[in-house]
Amino acid sequence: MPDPHGIRPPSTGVATDEVFQVETHGADRIPHSDRHGGPRELFWVWFGANLTFTFVINGALVVGFGLSFWEATAIFLIGNLAFFAVGAASITGARTGSPTLVVARASFGRWGNYPVAVLNWLVSIGYIILNTVVGVLALTVLADTVGLGDGAAVRVIGLVLMIVCTASVAVWGHATVEVMQRWLGVGLVVCTVVLGALVLPQADLSVAAPTEPRLWAWSLGLVVAVSGGALSYIAICADFTRYLPADSRARGITLATGLGAMLPSVVLGVIGIAAATRVGIGGDTDPVEAVAGMLPVWFQVPFLLVVVGGSVTNTIMTLYSSGLNLQVLGVPLKRARTVLIQVVLVTTGSAVALFVVDFTAAVLSLLSVMVVVFTPWAGVFLTDAALRRARYDAAGLHDLHGGPYRYTRGFHRSGLVALAAGTVFSALAADSELWLGPLAAATGADLSLLGGPIAGGVYYLLVRGRVGPPSGPGPSTTATTIEGDRP
Repeated sequence: MPDPHGIRPPSTGVATDEVFQVETHGADRIPHSDRHGGPRELFWVWFGANLTFTFVINGALVVGFGLSFWEATAIFLIGNLAFFAVGAASITGARTGSPTLVVARASFGRWGNYPVAVLNWLVSIGYIILNTVVGVLALTVLADTVGLGDGAAVRVIGLVLMIVCTASVAVWGHATVEVMQRWLGVGLVVCTVVLGALVLPQADLSVAAPTEPRLWAWSLGLVVAVSGGALSYIAICADFTRYLPADSRARGITLATGLGAMLPSVVLGVIGIAAATRVGIGGDTDPVEAVAGMLPVWFQVPFLLVVVGGSVTNTIMTLYSSGLNLQVLGVPLKRARTVLIQVVLVTTGSAVALFVVDFTAAVLSLLSVMVVVFTPWAGVFLTDAALRRARYDAAGLHDLHGGPYRYTRGFHRSGLVALAAGTVFSALAADSELWLGPLAAATGADLSLLGGPIAGGVYYLLVRGRVGPPSGPGPSTTATTIEGDRP
């Protein structure tokens, strides 16, 4: 029976996940015959994706709240431990052969999953634009360094180069993304180590204690560290494990993902912290140019190439997943074509970010939205996965008309109530670029991250004893339904 959205590939009898060939699978379930590889491969996928200058910016933002070098470093390290939660969430991809936002139907229902899926797609486009802009800024500084100038024409050419480099890989698909992340990651790591060796000794360790209350500064720093890192990946992490064999070890998936993502993000974040204690990074300041000014002439070109390469690796990953996201939303196009549609949006958005808006304010606004919605979403999703032990009715997740995850007309009331509870709390407790919540004003701290545990706790109380791992054989053959939450 053909897929109603036209995204399930026909049976061709040939491999569907080959390097430098267009991947034939999209958001459909990956059959066991097409599964391959092991958890260790995930380390380089995430390592390469996180060798991005964005984490340097995030580290600088943490210092911007008035924290000392050591305080900011401790906060950034603690916040990035959340990548192990991303690793735990990734287990669901291997067990079901499905993207994260398909698995989330078990938590929220088919239709209940739509609002956050739409928002996740919009946020993904925002992050693609962010990393594209960082790459263009690096190319602009590079062009100026070699005598080509830094005018609007140079930025336009840089934007075209970034789009071509990232879109071509994302169109090919999963296998090519995985290989390119490994190649680029290995190439970038040496220059990143040299960058750290040059910048870290310049850190000003005598920066005064924050003039604002420390709780306020610590909480905002933690929000930036989590939302700018692990939280931005939580809704796409299973997209990169769905080709793994269903019996892949959960511990291996968690550790490879967590370590692969956390190591480069922390190193680059600390470099950003060190840089921000010496030079101003924020407002109208070009962050790439500011860091480049701290480096000796002989390393400025390699540094700029590292920035460009890191922007490419991160954008490839996000652009690939956002294409799957569109298919989950029901866009009746093959995965490769969804990537091309997004190229138009990213190009337009990047041009606006380069020539119109305040770059730093745009980043903080994006993080504000991330925390309020995706922290509670992650709380519900991870709690549901833990209760089920990451075992689902894999075929039922793709049933568009009924099945075990239809719940009440496509809405899982327990999941949505828990999500709403966590979101309301996060909104009231946030001290963001866009608003100040009354709880944040009363406590003098941004407590929006607590929306995740609150949402997870509410969900557990609503479904405990009624949802758990399937009783049938195998990791994902049958599903446990919730009595009283069906049509």
